[in-house]
Formats: sequence, C-alpha cells, structure tokens
Amino acid sequence: MSAVHAVIIAGGEGQRLGGVRKADLRIGGVRLIDRVAAKLAQAERPLLVSTGRIGRELALPPYCEPISDLPGAGGGPLAGLVAAVQWLRSKGVQQGVLVSVAVDTPFLPDDYVSRLVAGLAHAPVAFGAWGANFYPPNAAWELAAIQDLQQGETSLKRLQRVMGGQRIGWDEMEDNPFDNLNTLADLVALGKRARQKPLL
Repeated sequence: MSAVHAVIIAGGEGQRLGGVRKADLRIGGVRLIDRVAAKLAQAERPLLVSTGRIGRELALPPYCEPISDLPGAGGGPLAGLVAAVQWLRSKGVQQGVLVSVAVDTPFLPDDYVSRLVAGLAHAPVAFGAWGANFYPPNAAWELAAIQDLQQGETSLKRLQRVMGGQRIGWDEMEDNPFDNLNTLADLVALGKRARQKPLL
C-alpha cells in the first residue's frame, strides 16, 4: 500500500468570523485543529498544516508540521495544497497519496482517509461528498499526478474536474459529515450538534 500523507488546510483568515483563526475555535470543547488531526491517525507523520499567510502562531499537536503558502501564492485551499506538495518534494517524497482536509469540518467520518484513498483506484483524485453537496478541499490525491501543480490553477473544484475526480459519498449518514464553519451562525449550529451527538 502506498504511503499516505496528509495536509490540514488551516490558513483561512476567518473574515466572516471577525478575523479569528478557525483552527483555534472549539466545538464540543475541542479545538478544530485537534479534532481534525485526530481523524488522520492513518497518515504518515508529521501531519502537515497549511497556515496560509497569517503571521500569528498556531499551537499545533507535536506530530504536526506548519507550512506556509509559497511566495506569490494566491491564497486559499489550492495554495495550501501546492505548499504541501512542495514540502513533500523537498523531503524526496513524490509518490504515494496526499489527503487534504479543511480544518473547519469537526464531524469527519471515522473512515474518512480509508474511503478516499480507496477511491483513487478509479481516478487520480477523489473528493468527499454528501448528497448534492461536495467538498473539494476534502480529498485524496495521487502525488505523482500533482507534482507539476502550479499556483495559477483557478480552484480545487476546477482542478478536480480537469483530473476526472471521483466522487466519494457518505450519503448513508443521517447528518452531513462535512458540515463546516464559516459564520457565527455555523458556530452556534455546530456547537448544538456537538451537544446532541458528542464528538468523542
């Protein structure tokens, strides 16, 4: 089985939340960064954490490695993916799998990594979905297929379409496992969900 590496996309500036770092927000009493990192137990260490262009330090679990967007990067999830590919290449890693995940998805399914990786049997990239909703940052990528990835690509969504991405759905789940946090209303809703169905 190919080695599985992972990057947590955590560089968003949280503008709709008043400029707070999403990674530090707590849902069900646990920081988002810690919650998401725990779901990546199958991945090689260190876990990469894309910190974007934000200068403030982010306290990470000891098995994580912060990586910044490359100079001139346009920002966003794509910049985080490019930075992860470049970091792995600097360590001599150009084969295997890279799993990416947005830091603001606290209800990731337990089989998140295994099901996405299995989807690579049919395409060089597999992305998470639930019903009609799909989540480009939550994906698994064949590293060999994205070695030439450039920051000029327009979006992860377009990139996955061009690559013939495979949809991996968790449609059997009652609640959306990829519910994410963008607004104060989302923060309240996710906190309520955590109280109804504890995360741990």
